[in-house]
Amino acid sequence: MDYRDRITIEPGKRSGKPCIRGLRITVSDVLEYLAAGMTEDEILAEFPDLERDDIRAALAFAADRERRLMAVPPA
Repeated sequence: MDYRDRITIEPGKRSGKPCIRGLRITVSDVLEYLAAGMTEDEILAEFPDLERDDIRAALAFAADRERRLMAVPPA
């Protein structure tokens, strides 16, 4: 999924954290809800402005960011 049309970064919104479609819901918010065990359906019910593709975009953004991290050489 190409997350670039769904993930926005605005310096004046949520301290410049990556947000979903300009909303005040951050990528990290969505990831924390998933990590806490909420299902996609539960997240969508709790946040009616979100769409299923927003959750997938948050996951794709996190995966891309993880891929870009520099690997630490073994000690």
